[in-house]
Amino acid sequence: MKLIKLLTLAFLFLTTGFGYSQEEKKEERVPGHYNNNPFKQLYEEFSTPNQYRSASGAPGPAYYQQQADYVMDIELDDKNKKLMGYETITYTNNSPDVLDYLWVQLDQNMRARDSKTPLIQSSGAAPADMAGNFVNQYMGQGFDGGFNIQEVKDTNGKNLEYTINRTMMRIELPKSMTTGDQFEFSIRWWYNINDHVNKRGRSGYEEFEDGNRAYVIAQFFPRMAVYNDVEGWQNSQFWGRDEFALVFGDYEVNITVPSDHILDGTGELQNRKEVFSKEMIKRYEQAKKSYEEPVVIVTQDEAEEASKGFLTSKKTWKFKAKNVRDYAFATSRRFIWDMMAVKLGSRDVMAVSMYPKEGNPLWEDWSTKVVASTLISYSRMTFDYPYPKAISVHAKNQGMEYPMICWNYGRPDADGTYSDRVKYGMFGVVIHEIGHNYFPMIINSDERQWTWMDEGINTFVQYVAEQDFGEKYPEAISPNKNYPSRRGPAKNIVGYMSGDQSQIAPIMTKGLNTYNFGANGYSKPGTGLNILRETVMGRELFDYSFKTYANRWIFKHPSPEDFFRTMEDASAMDLDWFWRGWFYTTNVVDIGVQDVKKYYVTSKMNQQVKNMMSARGMKESDLPPLVYLVEEGSEDFEESMRTSTLDDVTTLQEYIMDNLSPEERTNLKKPTFFYEVTFEKVGKLPMPIIVEYTYGDGSSERITYPVQIWKTSDKSVGKVIASDKEITKIVVDPDEETADVDTSNNSWPKRKKLGQFDSFKSNKVKN
Repeated sequence: MKLIKLLTLAFLFLTTGFGYSQEEKKEERVPGHYNNNPFKQLYEEFSTPNQYRSASGAPGPAYYQQQADYVMDIELDDKNKKLMGYETITYTNNSPDVLDYLWVQLDQNMRARDSKTPLIQSSGAAPADMAGNFVNQYMGQGFDGGFNIQEVKDTNGKNLEYTINRTMMRIELPKSMTTGDQFEFSIRWWYNINDHVNKRGRSGYEEFEDGNRAYVIAQFFPRMAVYNDVEGWQNSQFWGRDEFALVFGDYEVNITVPSDHILDGTGELQNRKEVFSKEMIKRYEQAKKSYEEPVVIVTQDEAEEASKGFLTSKKTWKFKAKNVRDYAFATSRRFIWDMMAVKLGSRDVMAVSMYPKEGNPLWEDWSTKVVASTLISYSRMTFDYPYPKAISVHAKNQGMEYPMICWNYGRPDADGTYSDRVKYGMFGVVIHEIGHNYFPMIINSDERQWTWMDEGINTFVQYVAEQDFGEKYPEAISPNKNYPSRRGPAKNIVGYMSGDQSQIAPIMTKGLNTYNFGANGYSKPGTGLNILRETVMGRELFDYSFKTYANRWIFKHPSPEDFFRTMEDASAMDLDWFWRGWFYTTNVVDIGVQDVKKYYVTSKMNQQVKNMMSARGMKESDLPPLVYLVEEGSEDFEESMRTSTLDDVTTLQEYIMDNLSPEERTNLKKPTFFYEVTFEKVGKLPMPIIVEYTYGDGSSERITYPVQIWKTSDKSVGKVIASDKEITKIVVDPDEETADVDTSNNSWPKRKKLGQFDSFKSNKVKN
C-alpha cells in the first residue's frame, strides 16, 4: 500500500475520537454564540455599496462633490494685530439634493471670548504657573479672537438671513438650490490675531524682541462646510482638536501687508514684478534652474535690514489657486526666503522655505532640501505632486498644514547650535506637514470625523519618506545608519497598545473622543499600514494598492471604507481581519511558542493507537503496515528503544521504502528529526506567524505561516516539522515586526530571566 494511504488511514484513526459516545459529546457542547471569528467579513461594519461609492472602493458612477470658489481681499493691520477681509463665495450644488440653506465654518470662533471650548476641558489646580498664564486664565477678561461678521449679502447687496451657532453659520437661501444651481454671496469680517506662541493656536503671530512679528495665517476666513453623500452637511462643531472638512474650489486672493514684508501663500503669485525687487527676480530665475542646492531669494542681511524699518506704506500680493480646498499665507519683514526646483515627472515644482534668522543655521542648511526630498517620496508612493510649489515656514512650536504651505518648528539655541533631537524634530515635522499636501489637501478626507485618514496615513508615508531622506542625505543623519524614525516600526507602538485598556479607544473613533490623540490618530494607524506593507502584504502588492487608492481619490472625498475596499480590491487579499482587529478594536498581538515535542518514528504501535484499537475491539492484524510517532521521553519512546527492531534509521527507511511507488521513492526526503511545535495566540489580534528555526549545525531558516492559520483555531495551532537537522532554537517574530506586546513567550527554549546580580554582570560586559 502506498505511504500516502497509510498515513491517511493513520490520520483517520487518530482523529475519529474513539471511546466517546454521542451522549457524551452532547454533554460537552457549549451554548450557541454570535459569530466572533476574527476572520468574518466586515459587512456589519461597512455601509452598503451604492451608486456614489462602489464595492471596489472606487467612486461610483453617480459620485458628486460640491464646489466653492472664492474671491478675497485681505488686509493685515500689523500695528493692531488685526486681520480684515471681504470675500465673495460662489457655491455650486452638484448633489442630487435640494438645499434650503448653506453652512459656513467660523473656526476662529473657538477663540472667541464666549467660546465653550474651555468649558469642556477638564482642569486641576496647578501647584505653580507662569505669572502671565495665571493672569490670562484667571484674572483677565480673556482674549477675544472670534470672527466679527459685519455683513452677509447676496449679489444685489441685499442682506441675507443667517444664524451663528458657535463655530458654524447657517445662511438661509432666498431660493432653494437644485442640482447644478449656483449661488453667489459675500461676507465682510475681521478678527484679532492671536499670539500662537504664548496663547497657542494653529495660526497667529510670533513677536520678537525687536518688536517685529512673523505671521502664519490660516482658518482666517469663513469657509464653506462639506456637503456629501456620507454626512449630508458636515457641520460638526470645531472644539479645537478635530481638524477640517473642506470643499475644493478656485481662489483669487489679494493680500495687503506692510510694503517691507515678505509674503507667500497658497497659489501662484500673479504680480511678481510689482512685489519683487529686480535682484529678487534674478535670484528667482536662478532658483527655477537649481535642482541640487537652494537659491536664497531674500538673504539674512536683507531681512535684518528690513526689520529695522517698520514701514507704514502698503503692498498687495495677488495669488490665484486652482482646485484647492483651503487657503493660508505667511508674512513678515524678518523672513529669509530660499527656493529650489524639483523634477516630478514632466514638471518642475518649487520647494520653498521662509524663516527668521532664529532658524539658522539649521533651516538654511536643510529645510528646502527636506521639502524637495519629501515631494519625491510622496510622489513615488501616490502621484506626481500637482501644485506649482510647496512651502515650509518656520514657526516656533508649531506644526500645521495647508495647501502648498505649512508651518514647522525646530529652532537652534541662541548661539546657533542644536541637538539631534531638535534636528530630527525639524526634519520629521517638515516631512509630515509637507506630506499633508497629499493627505488630506488633495486626497480630501474628512478630518473632522476621521483623524487617522489624514494623520495616520500621512504618518505611514512620512516613515517611508524619512528613510528615503536618510538614504539620500546620509551626512544629515550620521552617525546613524538609518533615519531614527519615531513612528512606523512595529515595536514602537507596543507600549501604547499594551497599556491600560480603559484609556485606549479604537482607531475608528472620532478624534475628539479619543484618550491618547497622538497614538490613536497618528502612531497606531501609521504603524498598522507599515505592518501591512512589510509583513502582511509585501511591498509590491501594498504599494500597487496604495497608489490605486491615491489615484482613485485624487481631488475627491474618500471615506474609510473606500480605503479599506480599495486595498483589498487591488491586491486580491482579504484584509477584513486586519481592519477589524487593528482599526475597529483595541485588541493586541501576543503570539508565542507554547510547546515543542520531539518525536521518533517507529514501526512499533504506540500506546495511543493501542487504546484506540482496544476501544473499537480491533486487533493489530486488522491494520495495514503503519509508521508511528512516539514522543521523546514517553513510555512509548522507552519501550520502542528497548524492543523495536526498526529503531535504526536506515532500517526504518527501508521499511518505508517498501511501501512506496517508484515515483514516491524518487521524491522522498529523508528526515531524521520530527517535531510538533504548538504556537499560542494569547492576544486576540491574529497575525502571520513568523518563525526562525535554528539548527544544530548553526544554520537557520525563516518560515512565515499566513495569518489564515488561525482561521479555525483562535487559541493555538500546531505544526509538525520533519527535518534532517536537529532544531536547537525557535523564535517567533525575531525582528519584532508584528507589534507583539509580550515577547517573553516568543522563544524556545524559553529565555531564563537573569537575577539582579547576573543582570548587572551582563550589562557590564555589554558596556
